Amino acid sequence: MSQPTLNQSTGAEFTRIYSYGAARGDLVVPNNDLIGPIDSSDEWIQQRTGIVTRTRASAGILAVDLATDAAKEAIEKSGVAADKIDLVIIATVSNVQQTPSMAAVVADRVGSNPAAAYDTNAACAGFSYAVTQADALIRSGAAHFALVIGAEKLSDLVDPTDRSISFLLGDGAGAVVIGPSETPGIAPAVWGSDGSKADAVGMNATLVDYRDNNAAWPTLRQEGQTVFRWAVWDMAKVANEALEVAGITSADLAAFIPHQANMRIIDEFAKQLKLPDSVMIARDIASTGNTSAASIPLATHRLLLEHPELSGGLALQIGFGAGLVFGAQVVVLP
Repeated sequence: MSQPTLNQSTGAEFTRIYSYGAARGDLVVPNNDLIGPIDSSDEWIQQRTGIVTRTRASAGILAVDLATDAAKEAIEKSGVAADKIDLVIIATVSNVQQTPSMAAVVADRVGSNPAAAYDTNAACAGFSYAVTQADALIRSGAAHFALVIGAEKLSDLVDPTDRSISFLLGDGAGAVVIGPSETPGIAPAVWGSDGSKADAVGMNATLVDYRDNNAAWPTLRQEGQTVFRWAVWDMAKVANEALEVAGITSADLAAFIPHQANMRIIDEFAKQLKLPDSVMIARDIASTGNTSAASIPLATHRLLLEHPELSGGLALQIGFGAGLVFGAQVVVLP
């Protein structure tokens, strides 16, 4: 007896990003508000990170609320009706519940029920990972329009006395709508991981430790020098590879939008990539801080707001962080 042939879906040949939306924390937190517990100074923080202020969210505002606001702006600007969005992916490490996903809640809030919805945790590479997934799922026919969000409330995950990472972190969400395109708008991704360096960035305890062993509430920690060296040297290679697989050179770029981890890393990146002066470099970290999965879309949103002439140009985005994980691709700016 012969087996029946199964149907297989096929989708759009190409995809692109239609729009960006953003939501930053409602509080502006200058360095001077944080230096007491870490015995530091505004000058020390600015010299090492480039951060002058960071945005953080008030106690009553959750990451899911920031994600909702960013999503609403992206949908409104995209021209795509919310009920046509059939996939919602949220990249986050700061959902306050293991389940349900933030994505399912946001899908309902913005009018995209019954979209497929899930959260993904790839830390600071999360937005790049989610864009890669949305692109692939639309081209496979598994989805038609996707809402991709990076959303974090990292102020809930910091120890104010920790000198390794606490002063870096901010709160916010950035969203995009992705859909079919007549021409390629999202280049192949260069993504991966190095779990041998898993201890370089992450939580200092587990929830089981907290419950059973009277441990303190788990908070983020990092080995700054390990992360800095990895980001500067290894990630520059990934960024160059992303240009190569996209079939372009750095001279073809309109913008470079790296994860907003540290201004020194961003500046070193620019040198390593030999970026010409014509390439606009996102430096949103100075006023927003490091917002992990939200940092790339937040930085892009600000760049397009301040430089609308970048619309239609090529941007190289790269995220990297805890895992350690990384993801990079070239995209056409909406």
